Order: sequence, then structure tokens, then C-alpha cells
Amino acid sequence: MHSIATIAPIVDQHAEDAAFLWLRRRREIDGPIFGETDIGRIDQRLEANLEGLMAAGKAGWESAQAHFADYAEPGELFVLGTVAMRWSDAKLVSSAIDAGASLGEAGISSLSAAIARTPRESLRPFVAQWLDTRDARLRCLGLSALWHHRVDPGPRLQDLVSHPDAAVRWRAIRLAGGLRRRDLLPVVLASLDGETAKERLAAAFAACLLGEARSAHPVIDKILVTETGQMEAAIEIRLLTTPPNAAKAWLQTRLGQPQLRVAATASLGLFGDSSVMPWLIEKMREPELVFAAGLAMRDLFEVDFNDTNLFTIDPADLGKAFESLNDSPLPVADRVASWWDEGRGGRGHRPFHSMRRLRLEALRAALAATDTPLADWRRTRRFPAWL
Repeated sequence: MHSIATIAPIVDQHAEDAAFLWLRRRREIDGPIFGETDIGRIDQRLEANLEGLMAAGKAGWESAQAHFADYAEPGELFVLGTVAMRWSDAKLVSSAIDAGASLGEAGISSLSAAIARTPRESLRPFVAQWLDTRDARLRCLGLSALWHHRVDPGPRLQDLVSHPDAAVRWRAIRLAGGLRRRDLLPVVLASLDGETAKERLAAAFAACLLGEARSAHPVIDKILVTETGQMEAAIEIRLLTTPPNAAKAWLQTRLGQPQLRVAATASLGLFGDSSVMPWLIEKMREPELVFAAGLAMRDLFEVDFNDTNLFTIDPADLGKAFESLNDSPLPVADRVASWWDEGRGGRGHRPFHSMRRLRLEALRAALAATDTPLADWRRTRRFPAWL
């Protein structure tokens, strides 16, 4: 790392903006609002700020350190980790990893994101060491590197899927499924009885990718009843791996269960059947279901609803009963009804693929193929921020 003349306020602005932009990207990367063009513009700006920190040399690293010292949050850790890993400096990488220990799982997630944005050659000196250590956090980071860069570690994965630490196991199991490692199917199926819901869901997803959806479905159904934090992901996997008619019947039953009603409503768009629109419009008039109904509608149409007036970011626009809602944007039922009744239904709009749609397409493609690794849908094209 070199020392060069820099302007401190500009370097600090790079560190601050990079943390903010990454947090925004993380919030939207798998969602229905932004498409790859939108994410690409964020990436362009994020990369410019990260490159500014790298160009600043020692001053860039010190600025990233100072921001994390002042705000020990995931965004600041992401910046610290990215700068350290791109420098490929063992001392700096160790410092960033140690800094993230106080954030627990959130710290591993932030450093995992830093790994995803670091070239393979910069990571090469570290990944084997991380995988071979006894430190569970480092093994998690090693598995994150393999996952983001889609690298098969060969026989080593056998030990990792049976590791004593649950956080290591679920990441290894996820990787086994994503890489289509059918030799590890017995361990994946055994992990359906894992000690944590995250491990069981990861095993269920991996089992589906490895052609064992029937074994996974009972586990997914149980997770839905017992683990509210995994509900949306569990429903999604269940529907994508169930024949259409059976999936519709399965979801219909969940729509009648109070604890699953919201998540089930949000999943209705996965079938691509727009005949459900009149029902969804009525649910948009209910505070409990308005946001979920809007999510379902976004799945139904390849329309950039950001270019319409069908959604609002101010819940008060929908009436007094909606004022306390925190989710947004929310569909305006009367406007949606007019749009639907006029026969637009996606016609007359330039096709738009949200990041959520890209993710679902990647999952469907992987489930349909038997030997193709799961594609990385999060890799986006980059566009100048001013376009």
C-alpha cells in the first residue's frame, strides 16, 4: 500500500458514499422494484467510490477504518473489507475480519459481499487458508468465496457439509446444491433434520436442486408453520418445485391460514396467471394485504410500475386505515382497477425484468436442468450513473 497526496474530505466522501450505495443495493438486489439497469447504475457509482478509495492508497484504508470506528455498521464493514481484500494484504484482511466479529452474522454477511466484489486473483491467497482453519467464521467466509465465484472445492466440501458449526453447514449445503454435487445428496438429505431452520431450508433448497423435491416438501411445510422468518423463502421454493395444479391447490389452503395469509398472497404472481387480478385489487383495499397484493401484481407483469402512477410511497394516500403502514410503495386500488379495466395489463409498456424476476428465472432454469450450476443472477450490466 502506498502513501500519496490526497484531499481528505474527498476520500472520506468516497468511504461514506460507498457504504450508503452498498446498503441501497443490498436492499434492492433481489426485489421487485429495480431492474438490472437500475442496479447497474448503482454499481457504477459504487465502483467509482471504491476505486477512489483504492487510488488513495493508505489514506483510503485509514478513511475506511475511521468510518467503521465511528459507525460499526454493515455498510462500513463492507467498505473496509472490500478495500482490504482488493489490496490482497494479509494484515489488512485480518484486521477487517477481526473488526467484523462484533457484528456476528451481519458481519459475515457484509464481508461476504466484499468477497463477491473482489476479483478471484486477489482472494486466492486466503480462501484455502479460510477453509482449512478451525475458526468457523473464516470457514464461512471461505464458503462465501466459493459460492459467489462458483468454485467447486472438490472433496473438501464433504467435510464442510458435516461441520459441527451450523453456520458453516448451511453455507456448505447451499453450495452443494448450487454446484449440483449429487455425490453429497445423502448428507443433504440428512441435513433436512438440521438443528436450525436456516440449515433445514438450505438443505431443502439443495435437495430440490439435486432432484429430491419430494423429500424436501414435508420439511418446507413444517418450516412454514414453525419459522415465520423463513416463510417467504419457503413458500417460494415450495411453489417452484410443485406441479402447477398441485401448487395452486397447496397455496389456496395457505391463503386460508391467518399466519400464512400475507406471504401466500404475495406469492400469487409466481403462477403468471393474470386472471387473479380482480381478487388482488380487492385485497389492495385491505391494510393487512395491500403490500402483498402489490408484490403479487409486480410478478404478473413485465412492467416497470415506477413509470406509472399505480403505486404510492405515502400510505396516507390510501386512507386513514393505512396511515400506520411502514411498507412501501403501496398499490392504489382504484388506479390499479382503472388500469386493469382499460385492458392495459402490461400492454403498451416496454418489457421490464425486475431483479426478483431475474432471480426467479435463474431458479426455474436451474430446477429444470439437472447438471447446470445455479447461475449468479446478481451479476448486472453497468451503466453510466447519469443515463
